[in-house]
Amino acid sequence: MSELRAVLDDLLAEGESLDDLVAGLPSEAWATMTPAEGWRIAHQIAHLAWTDDASVLAATDAAAFQEVVTEAWKNPTGFVDEGAEELSKTPPAQLLERWRTGRTALASALQAVPAGTKLPWFGPPMSPMSMATARIMETWAHGLDVADALGVEREPTMRLRHVAHISVRTRDFAYSVHSLTPPAEPFRVELTAPDGSTWTWGPEDAAQKVTGPALDLCLVATQRRHRADTALVATGQDADKWLDIAQAFAGLPGGGRQPSQ
Repeated sequence: MSELRAVLDDLLAEGESLDDLVAGLPSEAWATMTPAEGWRIAHQIAHLAWTDDASVLAATDAAAFQEVVTEAWKNPTGFVDEGAEELSKTPPAQLLERWRTGRTALASALQAVPAGTKLPWFGPPMSPMSMATARIMETWAHGLDVADALGVEREPTMRLRHVAHISVRTRDFAYSVHSLTPPAEPFRVELTAPDGSTWTWGPEDAAQKVTGPALDLCLVATQRRHRADTALVATGQDADKWLDIAQAFAGLPGGGRQPSQ
């Protein structure tokens, strides 16, 4: 199995995991508020459906996707919310079917992209692998919002590796969106995976280091939990600062969660 195929299988599995949470909900439950301000469960699924559709377009029709980008930048801080708001008005059964169709189409579209191709996006161009990994991160994070709204505890899976990887790789981006200069030296990141194994990034002898559960870094970098509510440990001033600003997603910094929220 190719590396891309394995990531796409994880993307589909992450979608199925969230699908299992919402498929049996009565229509009125889709109006349940989630921790994201102003977003109900319907908004969360609508956002994923909208972004999956945009990703398919980026992978199959660059010119048409550029038209979406041009339209989006007329309202750069609001187009994501607008997309979620509009689609959230779709009856739940139809919205769920649209999301199912879109995420399946996305996996097929990314698999068909010629090797070495970079896909256009709202930020820097991405490889099919990077786009698939980003979609796993988004699906997991928004799925967590839905689970929190429903009071459901989701068991972490080894698919968190993808979310953790983006969390580490976006270190410099997190500094830049806060108008800060990224540290010159790499960090050492050692995370305990859901199966008890260890995932690592960076040189072993790095002066700046972050350790703890992989789940906790993923929660912090997607701004789903405050670092104070995790077991993450930072060694060094720069590493400590990073945990305050870590951001695995594109766009402007979010408000994040408050301690105990």
